[in-house]
Amino acid sequence: MSQILSPDLNPGIILIIAGVLLAVLPKLFRNLVAAGAIVISFTHLWGYGLPAFGEVSLFAQSTLMGFETIGVRIDRLAMIFAVIFHIAALINVIYGWQHATRLEASMGLVYAGAAIAGALAGDLLTLFIYWELAALSSVFIVWAGGGHAAFKAGMRYLVIQVLSGLFLLAGTVMHYSDTGSLAFNSFVTGDGAFGDLSSAAVLILISFAIKAAFPLLHTWLQDSYPKASAVGAVMLSAFTTKLAIYTLARGFAGLDALIVVGCVMTAFPVFFALIENDLRKVLAYSLNNQLGFMVCAIGIGTPLALNGAAAHAFVHIIYKALLFMSMGAVIVRVGTAKATELGGLHKSMPWTTIFCIIGAMSIAAFPLFSGFVAKSMITLAASKEHILFAYFILLFASAGVLVHSGIKIPYFAFFAHDQFSPSHTGKPRPKEAPAPMLIAMGLAAFLCIFIGVQPQYLFALLPYEAKYTAYTADHIATQLQLLLFAILAFALLVKFKLYPAEVRSQNLDVDWFWRVPGRHLLMGVVNGTAALWRFVWRGLCALNGRILRRLYIVHGPEGRIARTWPVGYTALMTAVVFGVVLFSVYFY
Repeated sequence: MSQILSPDLNPGIILIIAGVLLAVLPKLFRNLVAAGAIVISFTHLWGYGLPAFGEVSLFAQSTLMGFETIGVRIDRLAMIFAVIFHIAALINVIYGWQHATRLEASMGLVYAGAAIAGALAGDLLTLFIYWELAALSSVFIVWAGGGHAAFKAGMRYLVIQVLSGLFLLAGTVMHYSDTGSLAFNSFVTGDGAFGDLSSAAVLILISFAIKAAFPLLHTWLQDSYPKASAVGAVMLSAFTTKLAIYTLARGFAGLDALIVVGCVMTAFPVFFALIENDLRKVLAYSLNNQLGFMVCAIGIGTPLALNGAAAHAFVHIIYKALLFMSMGAVIVRVGTAKATELGGLHKSMPWTTIFCIIGAMSIAAFPLFSGFVAKSMITLAASKEHILFAYFILLFASAGVLVHSGIKIPYFAFFAHDQFSPSHTGKPRPKEAPAPMLIAMGLAAFLCIFIGVQPQYLFALLPYEAKYTAYTADHIATQLQLLLFAILAFALLVKFKLYPAEVRSQNLDVDWFWRVPGRHLLMGVVNGTAALWRFVWRGLCALNGRILRRLYIVHGPEGRIARTWPVGYTALMTAVVFGVVLFSVYFY
């Protein structure tokens, strides 16, 4: 396929420009322009062609303020992320066809364009520009959720995202100072030990870790995503964290510390998700869990593991969007995503129920669904490298995600206790989701099944050459045993009333440390600084008063300078000054 536009034009810029235009267009034209921009951008991207393994093509190479920049880098790693970002952008436009506000439609397309442009950036400076643009555009999506809670969550989100950008900028400056280059390549040296990283690489890693929601840095995700609107949450689920996964795969593949980090990421969200009442927050914790699989794979760093990370990111964007879309449809029709206020919706929202179940089976990695063909790549890579602790933790996490996302989401939202039975609760049954939402969910559900049944099309996009067969007897038997035992455990826990009950409460995460004692500490610093400033200001005012009084004594209307001086005294003072000047000039 030939290029329809200049190869020096980053495809993401097309969406960014279109997103800006959407801010002034009427609703009908907004949707048409957005869809058309995505088609043009994707056609332009595909015009580069799918590179061979190891092949890299560079475009838009220029000098910006003395720095060598690469606006477009095409290789297989960048290509697979750019492709899925386009698919996610199109699904978002269809899903929000009726319900996206002007702000969400505009910033959502800018956000998608920034993610695509960032994935194709060939140097750290260009990456930083799109990194920050993605942060700034996405915060408007959080604020579009409306209300004081969304505003406060957006402000916290903005602080965290800007902090990530500052670390990236500082690391970029240090890296350029050390190497004289801005090229964005691997920072890992030697045998992949964390201690071998340069100071610049550590700062850049922290930047990526924040956006990838590493443990202790993750709470911005659970804080902000559930505060967005039904449409906004779907947009947010696709880009920020996956762009971070791409940058980790590009810059830190084979870093052994990421194996441990990834294992922790897969395990700890399971416990929070089991007790969470807000189902969109459950999905946010599940997102943490799934990111852990990708981070662990990047840490393993073999071609098979990196293929698994890329494939899992690809399918995860689709089925996670499908789950967020199903909960968004519930919010549109019911007004809430709280488990305590839902149930019985399968009777009036059958299509949404079916699509949610397909997303749940995909995230749980049932055979013939997309999650199976990607997730098994990562566990197989851990097994082949004999990293047994990682292998068993990933198995545990796989069972956990089945319970909290594969079962809990559809069970409590669409089944469980019937909250919308007019004869029992007096609440009318809600309508099925609007047609555009059903179309978007149907498209995502189709891709979940199609990739699971025909994985060769996904495998053709993978970045590294590695032999892998998804449907082997061992893979299928192991996964089915895991899933069936997890289902049995859930059934027994529910039967004997041991499963955590849905409770109207706010679960505390590690953000308690910076929301409660952290806030008190911050306010203490603010108050202490204010008190110190008041003390200094009073001292300056007092000193200023003393100076003015002294000046008044000397220069005031009755001061010394204003007095009448005798002629002789004046002549004497003039002679003394003249003598001092002559003496100084002579000896100088």
